[in-house]
Amino acid sequence: MTTATHTAAKSESALLSIVLVAFMGLGLFYATGMASASTLHDSAHDVRHSAGFPCH
Repeated sequence: MTTATHTAAKSESALLSIVLVAFMGLGLFYATGMASASTLHDSAHDVRHSAGFPCH
């Protein structure tokens, strides 16, 4: 019985992880779809600078 319980817990945990990641991905698509092009450019530019990557 303990094997069945552990397997069910792993399945529920995996399903929860998949649902949360899908929700986050859809949120990202929604946020970038509503943002203006200049906002996206400025955000990417700031991330490159904070990561120490030369961009100009």
